[in-house]
Amino acid sequence: MGKKYDFDYIIIGSGPSGSSAALALAKSKKRIAIVEGDKFGGSAINSRDIPYKIGLNFSHTFSNISVFPEFGGQDLHFNFPTISAHMDHVSTLAGGDNKQIFEDAGITCINGFANFIDAHTIAVGSNQFTASYFILATGSKLKVNEISGLESVNYLTPSTAIKLRRLPRAVMVVGGGASGCEIAEYFAELGTKVLLMERANHLLPREDKEAGETLADYFVDELGMMVLTGCKVVALEQDNISKRVVFIGDRQEKAVRVDCIILATGSEPVVNYGLENAGIKYKKSGIIVDKSFQTSTKHIFAIGDATSKGISSMECAEYEGAALASNLLHKTKNITNYNGFARIINTYPEIATVGLNEYDLLKRDHRAKKVTVKLEDTLSGKINGLKYGFVKLITEPNGRLIGATVMAPNASEMIGELSLAVRHRLNVLEIASTPHPSLNYSSAIKLAAKQLVQKSA
Repeated sequence: MGKKYDFDYIIIGSGPSGSSAALALAKSKKRIAIVEGDKFGGSAINSRDIPYKIGLNFSHTFSNISVFPEFGGQDLHFNFPTISAHMDHVSTLAGGDNKQIFEDAGITCINGFANFIDAHTIAVGSNQFTASYFILATGSKLKVNEISGLESVNYLTPSTAIKLRRLPRAVMVVGGGASGCEIAEYFAELGTKVLLMERANHLLPREDKEAGETLADYFVDELGMMVLTGCKVVALEQDNISKRVVFIGDRQEKAVRVDCIILATGSEPVVNYGLENAGIKYKKSGIIVDKSFQTSTKHIFAIGDATSKGISSMECAEYEGAALASNLLHKTKNITNYNGFARIINTYPEIATVGLNEYDLLKRDHRAKKVTVKLEDTLSGKINGLKYGFVKLITEPNGRLIGATVMAPNASEMIGELSLAVRHRLNVLEIASTPHPSLNYSSAIKLAAKQLVQKSA
């Protein structure tokens, strides 16, 4: 590789995908730089995944303890600023806002926002840097372009709301996807009055309809939240007293006044850094890449949420970064295998999905068999008095597992064996014949598998 450029590789973005690629490439002793416009480690460590996990773990615990009859009459309190401080502490332990890990690996760290000048040159502030290869790992940002009045209203996002140091009295969350449901439940469990609004006809529109409807029932019946579906927010307004949300529901324009608004309206890839100057093609859903992450400009690659493939998780991003680095170092074009990656929603109960769900089956006109087992029908459900939760398994007619949705207090742990089955094309008979603890929610997986086997008999 020639020396006419400043670096062999420049990685733009230090989140899970960019970090994984940079650290893997660094082992080859190449000249590597990583550019970060915000905090090193990206939003996953600093403002999203880890802070959410800490905050939601606390709010779920506090809420569950509060409803135990053994604590009846006890006046439970918590120090809200301490929760935020603990999030920051754990993020730091995990490497948040810390470029030392990169510098120790021999990687040059550059703070600032990158913009392409041409296919081999970027500008960061007043400085310019060149490289033989670029890796774009710029992630995504909040999508809010269909709502008017944003510039005149002080609103929060899920990432800023989770870091609040003062508990609001009432919150309106706009958007009932994964982030919206998580942040809405977080505040509701801590005692805030919450209104959650979603434009689709059920919460979690990407997931199984049963998951969204069950979660809505839990929100309303157990947490006292107000959930409105089929409502589209069109404008935000603010005066000296409060904020006003204008929305359309039941074909009528309506409005509600609140004192705190959180926009959780989905995400869109970050692509506004001169990609045209480098000849990189992209569309609304992200940078266009082939199966080996190569863009329309051959020496430039893109990974993570910046791409148009529609798969998003920390573990998937890390996997892509490592896979791309391996391809570049060994001059191969190995294709990544996405089978078995699960989506986790950190509500209580947790929701975990792997493979196809019923929404996917309808889009693809896919023939399949499916079974749902409610957790309240299991021994563990009866022991714990759990009224919400289920396991749904989906198989091809020949019994091969192609999808699963789990809604349970420990769904993120239960999904592991189902991810293994989907990734390695296992038959549901193999799950049904595997021992499962009788007094564990995972027994619902075995029950569902047995019912599918009986259906096929």
